[in-house]
Amino acid sequence: MPHHRVTNFLRLSATSIDNTVSTFKKNRRRSPSTSARGSARSERVFSYASSTDDDADDSPAPPSYSRPQPQPQPQSQPPGHNHPRRPRMAEPRPEIASSESPPPPHPKEHHRLSFPSMHFGRSSKDGHANSSASLTWKLESPPIVLYGDAESSTGALVSGQLFLNVKDETLEFEAVNATLNIRVTQKKPFVTHCQECANQYTELKKWCLLPQPMALKRGEHTFPFSILLEGHLPVTVDGPLVSIAYEFKAEAVPKANGSSQPPIKIEKLLDVRRSLPTSELPHHSIRVFPPTNIKANVHYPHVIHPIGNNMLSLRLDGIAKKNDKVETMEYWKLKKLTWRLEETAKTVAPACEKHCPKAGESPDQQPKKGLVRTDTRVIGEKTIFSGWKNNYSYNSPSDSNVELEIDYYLAKHGKFACDSKSRDGTEVTHQLMVEMVVSQEWAPINRPALVTHTGVGRILRMHFSTVLTERAGIGISWDNEAPPIYQDVPPSPPAYSEETWYGSEVESPIDEMIEPLDGVIRDGSSRRLTASGGASGSASGSGGQSRTSIEWR
Repeated sequence: MPHHRVTNFLRLSATSIDNTVSTFKKNRRRSPSTSARGSARSERVFSYASSTDDDADDSPAPPSYSRPQPQPQPQSQPPGHNHPRRPRMAEPRPEIASSESPPPPHPKEHHRLSFPSMHFGRSSKDGHANSSASLTWKLESPPIVLYGDAESSTGALVSGQLFLNVKDETLEFEAVNATLNIRVTQKKPFVTHCQECANQYTELKKWCLLPQPMALKRGEHTFPFSILLEGHLPVTVDGPLVSIAYEFKAEAVPKANGSSQPPIKIEKLLDVRRSLPTSELPHHSIRVFPPTNIKANVHYPHVIHPIGNNMLSLRLDGIAKKNDKVETMEYWKLKKLTWRLEETAKTVAPACEKHCPKAGESPDQQPKKGLVRTDTRVIGEKTIFSGWKNNYSYNSPSDSNVELEIDYYLAKHGKFACDSKSRDGTEVTHQLMVEMVVSQEWAPINRPALVTHTGVGRILRMHFSTVLTERAGIGISWDNEAPPIYQDVPPSPPAYSEETWYGSEVESPIDEMIEPLDGVIRDGSSRRLTASGGASGSASGSGGQSRTSIEWR
C-alpha cells in the first residue's frame, strides 16, 4: 500500500474515534433517559421468590444502552488522486437503537429481608431506659483507699445513696435491690473462648432496699447503702494478664396492671486503691562486681509513687589501679548508663467446672486447677551518656570514684499497676534495673593526658526491689476517724466538795491559802473592804479624793 494511503487511513481513523467519543458525551448529558435509568436503578429491589420460573416471567429485562451513531466528516481528496472512498461505519442495529426509549415504570414495591438467626443485641442504655422512672447514685464516702498491707489494713468504708426518681403520679415497685461484686477477668484464660474460664464473680454484699411491693409517689426517693471493704481484698487492676473491677449494680422492678415491667438498672464501677507506708530515710545498698574491684554504693527510696520523680544516688569505688612496675595507672571509665522500671505480673488462670481436669487415682496425680501466667513489661526507661562526675587521683588510686544522681520516673501516658497481692494468686511487683557500660583505659602517671584504650569492657547490672503505691494524701484510715468507744473514754474530772462554811466561826481553808488584799479588814462579825484612790473621775469633774466601802453582814 502506498505511503499516502496509509497516512490518510490513520488520519481518518483517529478523527472518527474522537468524533464518536465527543458525540457520546453530548448525548449522555442531553438524553432524558439518563435520569430515568438512574431512578430505575435506585428503585431496584431484590426479592427472593419461591421458584425460578416466576422470576423469569415477572422480572423486567435489564436496561440496554445504545451506542451513539458516529458522524464522520467528509474529507477532501487531494487533486490528482482518484482513490476509492472509504466505506462508512455500519448503522446500529434496530434492536439496540430502540432501547433508547425509557424503560417501563417499575412498580414501587418494598420487600423486607429478615434474618431470624442473626441477633445484633441491644445496648445497655436502651435496655435500662424507662420513661416512668430513673435511677442515679451518689457516693458520700471519701476516695476508697486501703491503708497498709493486706495483713495489717483495717479496710475502707464505702457509703452512698441511691436515688429513684419517679416521674408518674404513682408507680408501684415490686423490689429495689443492689449488689456489689468483684469481677476478675482473665485475659489469658485456662481455655480460650470460654466465658466461665475468663470471668469469675465474687459477691461482697447484697442490699434489699425495698423488701416488699410498694407504691411510690412522684418525686425523688432515697435509699442509703454502706459496706466495709476488708483490708485483704484486692485493689482495682487492669494489666496485660488480668483485670479486677468492683461492680455496683442496682435495679428497680416496676409493676403495672399486675404484671412486672422491664427493670430499671444502673451499673457503676468503684475504684479501690491501696496506700503502703513509706520510710523517711532512703534505702542503702552495696554491690560488688567481680572479677573487678568496682564497688557501687547506692541510696534510693524503697517506695515510689506513680506521679513525681525519684532520686537515686550512685557512687562507684575501686575504679583505678596503680601499676608500680611500669609506672602506669589503669582505670575504668563509665561510658553509658541505662535505668529501667520493670513491672512483673503473676496470676493463676483457674479452670471452670466444665474444663476442670478429672482427679487421678493416686494423690500424687492430682490435676492442676489453674495455669500460672507471668508477664513483664517496662513502665519507664532512659539512657544517659553524660552527667556524672569523674574523680581520678593519680597519687592515690583508692580515692578515685565516680558520682552521679539519677532521676527515674514512670513514662508519661503509660499503663501501670501498683503493687498488690491477693489470695487468688494475683501478684504485681516492681523492680528498678540499672545497667552501666564501662571500658578499661590506662595512662602513664607522668603523662595522664596520654590515654590508651585496652579494648576491655564490662556491663555492670543491678536490680533493686521497688514498691509502687498510691500516695496517702491527707486521708487516714476509717478506724482513726471514728469516735472513741466506751472503754477508751478517759475518767471524768474530779468532783467538787459539798462542804460550805457560813459565818466566821469556822475559817474557810481557802482563806488560808490566798493572801488577803490590801485594804481588807476582818473584825470578827463583819468584813469591810476599803479602797482609796487618787484622782477620781466623777461626773462633776472635780479633782478631789473618793472613798469606796463594801460591807458584808
